[in-house]
Amino acid sequence: MADGLEIEPRNVLSRLLRDEKSDSCFRLNHYPPCPQLQALSGRNLIGFGEHTDPQIISILRSNNTSGLQICLRDRTWVSVPPDQTSFFISVGDTLQVMSNGRLRSVLHRVLTDSMKSRVSMIYFGGPPMSEKIVALPCLMAKGEESLYKEFTWWEYKTCAYKSRLGANRLGLFEKTANASL
Repeated sequence: MADGLEIEPRNVLSRLLRDEKSDSCFRLNHYPPCPQLQALSGRNLIGFGEHTDPQIISILRSNNTSGLQICLRDRTWVSVPPDQTSFFISVGDTLQVMSNGRLRSVLHRVLTDSMKSRVSMIYFGGPPMSEKIVALPCLMAKGEESLYKEFTWWEYKTCAYKSRLGANRLGLFEKTANASL
């Protein structure tokens, strides 16, 4: 990503994830099949509700069972085809702030399958708790203002995990036109 965005220095993102104090974690999710409940309701059941990941990046791999969906700008949900040999990489809220909105965190959810279990493994790449999160100067055009207030990862993580899953958690950190009034 740093190469694609021409970020200098090139290790500005990777150093946060490789730091011995990084708040990265690995999670295993299991979604059992729900044939009876789906038969009663006539629709797919939500296994994990819509949300964005608060970290810098998420790297997901799952078995060959569908369920992951992403939300497009027009609010339609699109299924991500299952592929047990591939990784699904998504931008998190923190990278959205660091790129000043050039990269957008991915709104996603997981539906259960009526016949097959879904298993997913996710690496959540988070910075150290004391890391200040702010738009990277190398990505800012001359005179461009940051879209977000500066905060630490601990401040954002605390706020994110206290909020409702589908809430716009970055909204509390957005700068507004009348914030200085």
